[in-house]
Amino acid sequence: MTTDTTKTADAAIPADSASRVTALRWLTAVGGLATIVSTFLSWTYTSKFPGDLTVYGYPGGLQVLTLVMGLVIVLYALASLGIKGLGWLAPAGTTKALKLLALGAFGTTWFAVIAIAVELGGVINLEPGGYVAAVASAIPVATAFMLPDDSREVSRPKALPSWAEILIIVGSFGVGMYVITYGIDTEYAELFTGYLIAAGFAVAGLFKAGLVGRLSALTAKYRQVTLIAAFVAAAAFPFTQNTDTYTLIAVNILIFATVALGLNIVVGLAGLLDLGYVAFLGVGAYTAALVSGTTASAFDVQFPFWAAVLTGAAVSLIFGVVIGAPTLRLRGDYLAIVTLGFGEIFRITVGNLDGVSGPQITNGPNGIPNIPDLVFFGFNFGEPHTVLGFELGSYANYYLLMLLAMILVILVFSRAGSSRIGRAWVAIREDETAATAMGINGFRVKLIAFALGATLAGLAGTVQAHVQHTVVPEMYQFAGPVPPNSAFLLAAVILGGMGTISGPLVGATLLYMIPAKLQFLQDYQLLGFGIALILLMRFRPEGLIANRRAQLEFHETDQLDVPDKGLPDSGVGIAKAGA
Repeated sequence: MTTDTTKTADAAIPADSASRVTALRWLTAVGGLATIVSTFLSWTYTSKFPGDLTVYGYPGGLQVLTLVMGLVIVLYALASLGIKGLGWLAPAGTTKALKLLALGAFGTTWFAVIAIAVELGGVINLEPGGYVAAVASAIPVATAFMLPDDSREVSRPKALPSWAEILIIVGSFGVGMYVITYGIDTEYAELFTGYLIAAGFAVAGLFKAGLVGRLSALTAKYRQVTLIAAFVAAAAFPFTQNTDTYTLIAVNILIFATVALGLNIVVGLAGLLDLGYVAFLGVGAYTAALVSGTTASAFDVQFPFWAAVLTGAAVSLIFGVVIGAPTLRLRGDYLAIVTLGFGEIFRITVGNLDGVSGPQITNGPNGIPNIPDLVFFGFNFGEPHTVLGFELGSYANYYLLMLLAMILVILVFSRAGSSRIGRAWVAIREDETAATAMGINGFRVKLIAFALGATLAGLAGTVQAHVQHTVVPEMYQFAGPVPPNSAFLLAAVILGGMGTISGPLVGATLLYMIPAKLQFLQDYQLLGFGIALILLMRFRPEGLIANRRAQLEFHETDQLDVPDKGLPDSGVGIAKAGA
């Protein structure tokens, strides 16, 4: 189907122009092939640069990323030529995708070449293979940007057997989990930076090609299969790790993402700008620490796991109601200032409950250390366990626990968002005055959203306290270089896409992984973060994965890149599936 469309489009072009376009497409394929070949050459003569790029015939480190990008360029260039069997790669056209993929290969390769020159002391440290890679990766960029736009409306795909469509969904989730795992497992900052460049342009290219939109339609069609595939793919992560080093990063990502989903109810659905949301995470964490049985607690009690979780969630709920009741009659900037004040008051208060400035409850700035590991029906989360022949460490146990907690939060979000109260939240967000005139009790609806968001944050906080084994006031500030804090939580929701499920998950993953992997930037992390947000607001203000309503609001005159299927998530369709 796509092949015929390509031939029809080329037939409408004059013969000489059609020949020129065909030549450009072949040159793009040749450039991609040359890029692949360059990865089998030596880029530098010394192994001092991470990844050992000195070996001939065996790509390593950043060369692997360039190899993958070159391969994808070749596939899409061949698809643009109408090669049989490749039309499914670009249901919406190949030109825009080729441009982004070419930029991704060029950016990854030139980053590697420049990093070698900078870190080793000059271009003299480059082997001929490095120069070949730099030139080869520039060829697809030059040719792809001379191609005419072949964008088209995505047509209905050829019907496949149910087992084949289900296999596509399962395979897609497997590939996605592998890509995420590869990013988490990167061992040095140079490789992670190249990974960000390659993955960013590759995902954008797949969006432009319409492949992601077609996958989204499949996941919406097979909702239960999507849920199971997503859970199995996520649960498989600990079994791919030999140590707890990267599993700890994954646990913190899940905690961060869970809290971001709770904030998404307040900001994304109800439209309430909360700048002190991290305080509810702190309330849950401090509550769990105080009832954990640690010798540093002011209370000589030790609650079982289920009681500690319920207590932390309940106390956060109470705080949400107590703070929300007198403040939610405010709107806009006034509400934001009040919630910002609440977050700072919480941090200062727990810092003063040290027995000197106030009662001895939280040990002040020293926090509550030595929090024991969770024990649930004799299962100690702090001890390694063997499952299916794999030994899972303590952080793997907490990872699976947080995965279950996230599923619970996703179910709450999806059910609440599609319920009567969820529609009332959206009405309040769009126009509170009009919603009130239609009979919606704005104060009650907003208070429910505030309380529910606080409860979910408190739930995540109870697990965070046991994962970190300590809680201190500095962990719950408005802004800082290390997430989660209120600024990063709000940024995760906006970056990913407000009002969706998969959006905050993606935003939280990026905002936690980048600071964790690029620690060498130190104080410049916030500068880079700010620049990234500015660029995002300029080119994609609706977020990385936005619902159709947001896309229409921000791009009324633009043609959408996804098919009109009424899906709430233009990405992987997870929001539609409730996972």
